[in-house]
Order: sequence, then C-alpha cells, then structure tokens
Amino acid sequence: MQKKVLCILCALCFYVFTMCLCVSASAQSQKVNARFEYHIFRVNGEVRIDGVDNDEAWKTCEVAKDFYMVLPMDTSMARVPTEVRMTYDQRNIYLQAVCYHSTDTKYTVESLKRDFAFGKNDNFLLFIDTFDDQTNGFSFGLSAAGAQWDGIMYQGSTVDLSWDNKWVSAVGNYPDRYVLEMAIPFKSIRYKKNIMKWGINFSRLDLKTTEKSSWTPIPRQFATASLSHTGFLVWDEAPPTPKVNMSLIPYVLGRRSKDFEKHSPVADKFNAGMDAKISVTPSLNLDLTVNPDFSQVDVDQQVTNLSRFELFFPEKRQFFLENGDIFANFGYATIRPFFSRRIGLGVPINAGARLSGRINRNWRLGAMDMQTATVDDSTARPAQNFAMATIQRRLFARSYVGAFFINKQSVNYQTPTDDKTPVYSMYNRTAGLEYNLQSRNNQFTGKGLVFKSLSPGQEQKTDSWVYAGHLQYFSRHWLNAMQIERVGPNFNAEVGYVPRVNFTRFGPQAAYLFFPKSKHILSHGPKFISSIFFDTKMNRTDDETTASYVFNFRKLNILSFSGTKNYVKLLKPFDPTNSGLETLPTGTENTYYTAGMDYSSRPQKMLTYTASFRYGGYYSGGTKMTAGGTLGYRFQPYVNFLLSATYNDIRMPLPWGNRPIWLVSPRLDVTMTNKLFFTTYVQYNQQLNNMNINSRLQWRFKPASDIFLVYTDNYLPDNWAVKSRAIVLKVNYWFTL
Repeated sequence: MQKKVLCILCALCFYVFTMCLCVSASAQSQKVNARFEYHIFRVNGEVRIDGVDNDEAWKTCEVAKDFYMVLPMDTSMARVPTEVRMTYDQRNIYLQAVCYHSTDTKYTVESLKRDFAFGKNDNFLLFIDTFDDQTNGFSFGLSAAGAQWDGIMYQGSTVDLSWDNKWVSAVGNYPDRYVLEMAIPFKSIRYKKNIMKWGINFSRLDLKTTEKSSWTPIPRQFATASLSHTGFLVWDEAPPTPKVNMSLIPYVLGRRSKDFEKHSPVADKFNAGMDAKISVTPSLNLDLTVNPDFSQVDVDQQVTNLSRFELFFPEKRQFFLENGDIFANFGYATIRPFFSRRIGLGVPINAGARLSGRINRNWRLGAMDMQTATVDDSTARPAQNFAMATIQRRLFARSYVGAFFINKQSVNYQTPTDDKTPVYSMYNRTAGLEYNLQSRNNQFTGKGLVFKSLSPGQEQKTDSWVYAGHLQYFSRHWLNAMQIERVGPNFNAEVGYVPRVNFTRFGPQAAYLFFPKSKHILSHGPKFISSIFFDTKMNRTDDETTASYVFNFRKLNILSFSGTKNYVKLLKPFDPTNSGLETLPTGTENTYYTAGMDYSSRPQKMLTYTASFRYGGYYSGGTKMTAGGTLGYRFQPYVNFLLSATYNDIRMPLPWGNRPIWLVSPRLDVTMTNKLFFTTYVQYNQQLNNMNINSRLQWRFKPASDIFLVYTDNYLPDNWAVKSRAIVLKVNYWFTL
C-alpha cells in the first residue's frame, strides 16, 4: 500500500513538473514591454546631488514621463505626473525624478528610517535588471522626505531590503513637487561588460491620491517591481568596463554585560573583526569574514507560540544576504534545506567565505564555507563546518533549474560515552534538484523538486526523500494553485528549517476578485485555501480549511471575514498552551471551528491601526479567543510610534483551565536625519515570562559606515528583577580599494 501511494505521489509531482515545462516552453514570446526604451547618454559636466533640478546636465537628458496607473486601476494613464531623467559618467549612474503633487502639497511618510515600508510612504523606486534575465536585479529608491531604500532582487519581483550598499542621494521639496536625485556607483552593482541593454522600470506611490504608477504598463495584480514587465535602458556606448575592486569593512566593538540569574560578575569584552568584498569578476563576488559580530542586528519580533512545531524567524545578518536567494530559496516555507540561522546563533563564527553571482546571463553559482568555534559550556558543542554549493541554469524565458549540496561536519569530534553530555552527529548532508517556473507574462509560476538527506546510521533503503511541487495561475480576477508535498520519515536537514517530517500534504487554493463600479470599494471577492496532511499510509492527520471574503477599499483600507475548520490527530504528546503543563496523548483527535475578521486602516492618516479577532473551539472541547492589532502614530518625518498587542484567552478543562496570554510590543523610532536613527523596542511576553528592552542608536557617518550603541535588558515581569543586561558600542567603516 505504501509503495503504491508513493508511486501515485511521484506521478502527481511529475505531472506538475511536466506542466511547468510545458507552460515555460509555450511562453516564448517577445518581452512584454520591449517597446519601452529609455536612452541614456554620458554626461560631459558635473552632476550635483542636491535635490535642485536646475543642473545643466539634466537639460540634455531624455525624459521618461506619461506613467501608467497600476492602482487603483490599471486601465488609464497616471493622473499625478512624474518625470525621470538619467545620465552617467565613468563612476556613477545618475537619476533625477520630479514627482509633482496633486492639489494637496503634503506628503505622507513614516519617518526618515532607511528601507521604509513601501505602502506607508510617498516614494519613488528604481528597478534595474542588469542582465535582462527578468529574474534578478537591484532596487534603489527614496521617500518624499529623503529616506533611502535599497535592496537586491530575486524571483522576478522580490526585493530583499536587508542588502545595503554605497550610494548617495538628496531630496528637495517644493510647493508643487518633490525632486529626488541619486548617484549609484557602478561598483555597487553587478553587471557584465559590453551589454548595451538593461531591463529598467520606475515606480511611484502617491498616497494622497492612492495612486501607484509605473513607467511601463503593469497589470494591477502584479507588483511594480516585476522584472517581467520592465522596459529597456539603452546605453549610447557600453557602460564602463567593470574593474576588479575590493572593499574592506573592519569593525571594533566593546561590550559590557552581566547575567544576574547566574550571579555572574560583570563581563567586559573587546572584539574586532573584518568583512571583505572582492569582485572576482564583474558579476561574481567573493565575501570573506573573520570573527564576525552581529550585535547591531534588530531583535526578532516575538510571537505567542501555540503551535506544535518550531517557529521561523528570518535571517537579518548582512553577510548572508547578498545573492542569498541562490542559497536560501530552495524548497518551500516549511521545507527549507538551507537556513542560515542554523550557523552561528549562540555559537561564535571563526571565519567564513562565500562566492556568489553570475558566470554569464544563463548561469549563476554559489559556494559557502563557514567555520564555528568549540563551545565549552554545558552544551559541549564541537567546532563545526558548514558548507554549501549550488548552481542555477536559466531555461526558456524566465525559468531556471537549480541543484545544491549541503554538508555539516563536526570537526575533531569524539562521541561522548556518558549519558549527560549532548551528542552531535559527525556529519549531515542534503542534496537536491529543483525546477522553478516563471512564465514570461508572470501569470504562471510553479516548482518541482526532489531532495535527499544522509546522516550516520541511515541505511540506504530508509526513506529520507522529499518530493514536492506546485503550479499557480494568477490573472486579473483569478488566483488558482495546487501544491503537493511528500516528506519522508527519515529526512533530516540539520542545516535547514523542516519542522515536520513523515507526511504527505495537499494544498489547493482559489480566489476571485470582483471590480464593482463603486466610489468606495475597489475590489472584493472570496478566497479558499486548504492544507490537508496524511501519514505514510494515507490516513488523514491534519486538515485546516479556510474560507474568507476580502474587501479592498479605494482609500487602501482592507476588511476581511473568515471561517476555518480544523482537524488534528496528534502524532505525539502536546501541551496546547505550551506552558509546561499536562500534555494530550498521542492519537488524540480534535475537530473545531473558528470565525474571525481583520481590518487595516488607511495608511495616509497620521493615526493608523490594524485589528484582528478570532473566536472558536480548541483542543479537548475548549475555546480560544485571540484579539490583536497595532496602533501607530507619527509626527512625520521624525517620530514614529507603534504599539502591537496580542491577547489569547484559552479556556480548557483542568489541568489547563483558563489561560490568558499577553504579548505586548511598543516600538519607538526617532529619525533625527536620514543618517541618524534611534530605536527602542520593548517586548512583554507572558508565555515566556520575560520583558525585553532593546535600544539602538545608529549614526551612518559615511555611506555604509556606521557607529552603533546598543543597550539590552531582560526582566522578570512579576517583580522587575533584572535577568541580564548588556551595552555594546560598535564602529564599522567601509574602505573601497
């Protein structure tokens, strides 16, 4: 029976894979917006980046204007005018955008903080596809107040804002417009010599009129970041030949800390290390790090954990981010063979190297090697080496096939003979092959994959395989998708994020949007999504099915209603409050229903808020009510305050009884300028019985060079007793050689 089921699943995955290939092969028409060309010419004089639009250099540039409206509707030209000019010299690409106001001359921004939230700020963005592969690129932008935005692009439209690089900008505000200017060094981006056409697009969001516009026409269901819908940047001559360049980013750090719970004395620490960036070729980059420190990284946003499985927190450390998609994007959200946070969290990293980028237009590669130190505390963790190699080959218009190999190795490790010392594996290896579909018009996307893991003691016949795939169709009205996953009982990716194994999952979803002729409602429609799990004998173990209805208003506020049916058969004992109380035994079956609603307010207002409410059944015939939301107020552009709160009220039979669980997180952002930021983040987590305070002052005294002062406190909320305290001063400087 099990072999028969496996054969059926393999056939289904093969069907999805074959359909992906067929859709890719049938979508080989010309680039969607190939007729849109912006011709860029070399400048003869100086270009001043000052937000003033009277430089002689701009008067001879071609003008990109007559933008298309994307939202609220994509059937007309933009009503708020935008004009863009570009030029270049031997060192930089220059851009000027003149963004005219409507009748209201006020702009809307959250603060001057870097990498702002796109939907909450009046802004202008640039998207560059230097290889014109419609998959990878770079994004730069500015808010109307001058806050910078930069990110690396992957998967056709995703922008990773954790990527930072060196560039300069300025914004000038006038009664009828704001003028932004930027200079992007050729050294800050990757491209190949002698390519005369790049993909390019410009996007503007004007919250006063709720209008999102684009230089090229883009269907409203797609982001303006969609590289499939870019036009061409046509050079008058080949861009300056990229030269091998190297950047050194050393840091020095001083730390004072104390662990009050362990009654440890005050610990003082001085540390220093260095990162290096070396362009092996113009499009292939080598990153090196020695003794890295990530103490300035934002703290994770805590959540109340009522799940049976491990929670996921995103990577924020800069070293792992450039071209991070080539390492981290294999698999699905809960089947990730590589998860960089497994490396060096709570364990010192001695050194690491990462080679990533393009060989040519069709090939990308990545190779990483990281070495951690031995830990001599109660965990007795040995020194470990983490290595990964991956390669991608572009197929058809925008699709690609990728392969990877991951190896985690314990160095000079002897398995302990006593029962008290933790045991670590000598090695763990994972390999895989994956095909990603992206049709030229972006309507079809999909994936087909197969992974295999290997650890000591695994026999050749053990089931340590993963088979999965999905196919999605996304049009103006419809979103339809089907996903299939099958994870073997012995699949073990120690460097990945795979919180659950030994299952087969089917995940259908469908949604439809209506566009009424209404002054207030832009669109509305139903959505259906289901996630059904089976064990290896195809017995159902989990079933979560949600039906919802969403209203999108013209002022950008959103209202939705939903109903969910849950069925869970426990595969191992579980405490439904995750508080260390009694557990429900394996095999316990629970069926319950939940109803809910969500609302988010208009982002243009100084006072913004979201609200969420759920009420329904829970384990053992209990009930659970969840209420939460955010409340924000800004004194633009300098101060932004945000209060987030979640309250869970669980009512179950004894021994659990009534369990109220609060999670409260106020956050204050003060941006004195677009180079000087102060952030304080407080998190009260009743489930963990902890109060955390994290304050960070950042001064970007030169592009990509910073001084950080970080203060952290952890308290017991009951009596405000201090658990731990630390203060860190860190300075890093970016030298370009």
